[in-house]
Amino acid sequence: MRVRAAPASVRLVPEPHGETPVWCYDGNVPGPEIRVRQGDRLRVVLDNALGEDTTIHWHGLRLPNAMDGVPDVTQPPVHPGETFAYEFDAVDAGTFWYHPHANSLEQVARGLYGVLVVEEREPALRVDRDVTWVLDDWRMTEDAALAGRFDNAHDMSHGGRLGNWATVNGSSPGEFAVRRGERIRLRLVNTANARVFGLEFQDHRPQVVALDGHPVAPHTPERGRVVLGPGMRADIVLDMTGEPGTKTPVVDAFYRNREYRLLDLAYASEPLRDEPPAWPVGLPRNPLPEPDLEGAFRHEMMFTGGAMGGAIMAEMGGSMGAVGPGSFWFVNGEAAPPGALEPIATLRRGQSCVIAMTNATAWHHPMHLHGHAFRVLSRNGKPTAHREWRDTVLLDPRERVEIAFVADNPGDWLFHCHVLGHQVSGMKDMIRVL
Repeated sequence: MRVRAAPASVRLVPEPHGETPVWCYDGNVPGPEIRVRQGDRLRVVLDNALGEDTTIHWHGLRLPNAMDGVPDVTQPPVHPGETFAYEFDAVDAGTFWYHPHANSLEQVARGLYGVLVVEEREPALRVDRDVTWVLDDWRMTEDAALAGRFDNAHDMSHGGRLGNWATVNGSSPGEFAVRRGERIRLRLVNTANARVFGLEFQDHRPQVVALDGHPVAPHTPERGRVVLGPGMRADIVLDMTGEPGTKTPVVDAFYRNREYRLLDLAYASEPLRDEPPAWPVGLPRNPLPEPDLEGAFRHEMMFTGGAMGGAIMAEMGGSMGAVGPGSFWFVNGEAAPPGALEPIATLRRGQSCVIAMTNATAWHHPMHLHGHAFRVLSRNGKPTAHREWRDTVLLDPRERVEIAFVADNPGDWLFHCHVLGHQVSGMKDMIRVL
C-alpha cells in the first residue's frame, strides 16, 4: 500500500467553526488504519508531498533497524517529492501506531499519524466489536486553526504542548453508540504531543488485556482509570452494563481540577443481550525473549531539568546539568546534542539489560525505546503486579522505575521522552546493539 503525507483541511471541531488546516496521511486525521495478521509481511510506500523532509517511525514494532524511520540514524530523510518503501514482518500481535520522526514536534502536532493493528495469528479474544479510539488534543485558535510556535520555550521546559481541544479519531463525536450486554475490545492510542490521558468509565469496569500491544494478565486498572502517556496504548475489554436509553460519560480525569467529559456511552433502546457474555478475555503471549536479570548489564539514568528543576534537585541530590540554548532536559547531567548521538550503552546481541531510571523533575516523562519491548520490573522499589511488557513507560515526578529487555535487535536505537518538546530539548539518548 501507499500513504501520502500532505497538507489538507479536516473538520476537527463542529460547525459553525470551519475546517482546520493540518498535515496528514491520505487526507484524513488519523491516517488510514492498517490491519495485518501476525506473521504477515507489511510493505508501505511513503509519498512525501510536504514542503519539508519527513519519515515514518513504526512506534512499538520490533523491526529491522533500517525500517525504524529515524532520519540520519536509520535512514536518510525523505525529501519533498521523494518516496521511501518500508517493508518488515509483523512479528508481534497488538496495537501499534505510526508517525514521523523528522521534525516530529510539529509534524505530529499537525496531524501526521495513524494506527497499525496486528491481529493475532489465530482468533484469540471473542468480542462483539473491535474498536480503535485514537486520542489527541490540539492547541486551537478561535477560528479553529492550529496555534503556532510549536517549539516555544515555555512548553518545552514545562509539560509540553498541551492542547485546548480533545478529539477521538479526529473529531469530537459527543456520543459513542453501544447496546446493553455488548462486549467491546477497545484499542486506546495516545497520539498527543504531551497530554497524559486518564480515562474513567464511571460505573463500567474496564479490563486491561494488553499494554503497548503486548498481552497482560487481565485486570482492572487502579481506581478504574486507564492512564496513557503520549505514545502509549492499552487494549481493554469493556462490557456494556448500562440500562437501555441511558448515557454514561467517559471522563478524562488525569490532571487535577481539569477534568472534562470526553464523550458519552449512549445506550440504544434495545439491548443486545440482558447481561454481558462470560467469554474468556486472555490473549496469547507475543514471542518476547525473557531477560536474564542475574547476568544483565545494568545502567542508571537520572532525568533532571525543566521548570522547578532546581527545587527538585535540592530534594533529591545530583546535578541538574548546564542549561544551553534550547536545552532544558538532561540525562545524567547532559542534554542530547541536536546532531549525532553517542550511545549510552553498547550491548552484544542477545545480552540482557536492566535500566534504572530516576525522574528527578517536576514533570511526567513517557520514556520510549525503539526496536524492542521491555518488562517493567518495579516502581520505587516495588515489583509491578502484572508482568508488564511495554515500549513506553510513564514516569511520575520523583519516581524511580526499573525496566529489563534482551538486546536482540542489532542497530542504533533511540530511547527518548515521548513528550515531543522534551525530546527535542535534551531528553533523548541512544542504545547500540552489535
